[in-house]
Amino acid sequence: MRNTTFALFFGNRGFMPAELILDARKEMVKAVTDAGFDYIIMDESATRYGAVETRDEGRLYHDWLEKNRNKFDGVILCMPIFVDENGAIAALRDANVPILMQAYPDEIGKMDFQHRRDAFCGKFSVTDVFSQYKVPFTMLKPHVVHPLSKEFRQNLIDFARICKVVNGMKRFTVGCIGARTTAFKTVRFDEITLEKYGITVESFDMSEVFKKVDELKDNDERVIKKEERLKNYTDFSICPIKRLNTLAKFSVVIDEYIEEYHLDCLTLRCWNEMETYYRVCPCVLLSELNDRGIVASCEIDLCSAITMRAMNLATDLPTACLDWNNNYGDNENEVILFHCGPVAQSLMTKKGLVTDHKMFSKCDPDSGWGSNEGRIKAFDMTFSNCKTEDGKIYIYASEGKMTDKEIEPEFFGCGGVAHIDDLENKLIRLGRNGFKHHTTIGVGHLKDVLTEAFTTYLNYTVIDIDK
Repeated sequence: MRNTTFALFFGNRGFMPAELILDARKEMVKAVTDAGFDYIIMDESATRYGAVETRDEGRLYHDWLEKNRNKFDGVILCMPIFVDENGAIAALRDANVPILMQAYPDEIGKMDFQHRRDAFCGKFSVTDVFSQYKVPFTMLKPHVVHPLSKEFRQNLIDFARICKVVNGMKRFTVGCIGARTTAFKTVRFDEITLEKYGITVESFDMSEVFKKVDELKDNDERVIKKEERLKNYTDFSICPIKRLNTLAKFSVVIDEYIEEYHLDCLTLRCWNEMETYYRVCPCVLLSELNDRGIVASCEIDLCSAITMRAMNLATDLPTACLDWNNNYGDNENEVILFHCGPVAQSLMTKKGLVTDHKMFSKCDPDSGWGSNEGRIKAFDMTFSNCKTEDGKIYIYASEGKMTDKEIEPEFFGCGGVAHIDDLENKLIRLGRNGFKHHTTIGVGHLKDVLTEAFTTYLNYTVIDIDK
């Protein structure tokens, strides 16, 4: 996978101290590489100091970007001085990637004409014109920032995440394996709305899946390899070999769909046909997929797969779909988030134990092998989900933390105690806005990154549940 790469743009304006641009080129390159990212930069000899001032220079930069199309994920528009906005918009109006506005600070004691930058003011001239042209851009705090400061290093990390979310969400394909379970109206969605936002849904009938599973032999090399993969992935010590074999076959078939249809993520009908006819449930398969970097949600909750993908793109870490399941005693800011066992192993305190799904086995013993039981580990987290309504995608994102608080051993499935400030009011806002009983979680605090990507570039409608 290619490292995040920024195209570097430097502005100029004739009557300002343009020689400051030379230092800016060196400092920006150092800032980007020190933060672990790659860059492309127009040659210094292409224009005066390799910067853009006039419309003609803007066209030159525009053409250079086109020649390097697909080699960069975002643009850093560096303003070492009060730059010319006309050259900047000519250069970047067709960039079609996120653009970070960065302006240099002035320094007390260096406010003479040879050193004064005025980029604090000039930044507004650029953002004004970009707004007039309807070219989206990103502004991060502080308003002016030196490239070699710790604040700008964080800006780079956040901007890289924004770029990955935006570029990964502009167009992608979700596999919908099975129809929505009749009773689960909470997970309904509108395919036409999703297509408008670049999200293609490919649907597959479970009868076709079952036929493919039935055609696989127990000793098929792919099935044997998958059995070994699953046994090494988590604890199958109490799971009957026959059920492990069946789960391996389902995993092989799912992989075939992913490859053949170029699925970027998927959602799966997880009950109750698998349990009734094959005596397995696919929780552990979803867990393994998420740990492989293939976002997968359960219960045909396709909208959860969307927010899981966004957070996975931002961090390259697994995400999870969970129920808002239980209060945690009388603590109003804590909740047990749970699902039967599709949580990625790397988000758990230790390897899970594959069991007979207790909800199914209660009425029909030996009918649900595949629940990967365990506990979610402690980490700072973001929670988010979305819905389709009236031709729009509505989405929320907020933050909290998964704690290491204990849940009694008799508690079935994979759960964890989340601490979320002002939880009671947030739950009311979720309910009032028609969001489902699922939420999805990702590692780290990503609300600002997601909100910027969703609103500025992807045109989702964000519901702020934090106020």
